[in-house]
Amino acid sequence: MARVLLVEDDVILSETLCELLEVEGYDVILATTGNEALEATYEHSFEIMLFDVNIPDFSGFELLKILRESGNTIPCIFLTSLNDIASLSRGFEVGADDYLKKPFDFDELLVRIQALIRKSFASSQNEIEYKNLLYKITTNELFDGEELILLAPQEQKLVATLFRRIGETITKQELLHELDSVKESSEGALRVYITKLRKIGLEIQTIKGTGYRLVKA
Repeated sequence: MARVLLVEDDVILSETLCELLEVEGYDVILATTGNEALEATYEHSFEIMLFDVNIPDFSGFELLKILRESGNTIPCIFLTSLNDIASLSRGFEVGADDYLKKPFDFDELLVRIQALIRKSFASSQNEIEYKNLLYKITTNELFDGEELILLAPQEQKLVATLFRRIGETITKQELLHELDSVKESSEGALRVYITKLRKIGLEIQTIKGTGYRLVKA
């Protein structure tokens, strides 16, 4: 289940988008102001962000600029009624990945979301083959042949992070942030999750004193 940060202060539109996205299997966290959105990025990890431009505290443009300057690379789509070239240019200038003008078709939004999530995995396809396993990006599901491997929610988050950054060393702190877990005791739980995923067939290296790496198949 991919997690979405939706930043929208229009009550009717935000409720509608939350409902529609949740029906499609997304986990949605709603923020109605710039400060709420910033706080959400500190507390949770996301696969995609959807920003309105005209929001309280500061604009969506300013919000994304702050996040990008802090190293946040999560794909972001602006959903806005602003349709002038200057606004479009400003959106991409601060780091937007896509720009959708209101009113928009929800099915089109879904297509754009799925495309950006695949792009974040450096894949043009929805599936990644890994040895005898198959990982489906947009549904965050792992298969052994045709059999779905049942994973706990935290294990699913971990799998998504490992496949998104396959071949890279990921620090324990980064992984714990992805799991929304910052307690020191959570490192023990992280080791348990890693052990289970290794038994499933993922070749996860321990990088001593740093973190873990999913070895490329």
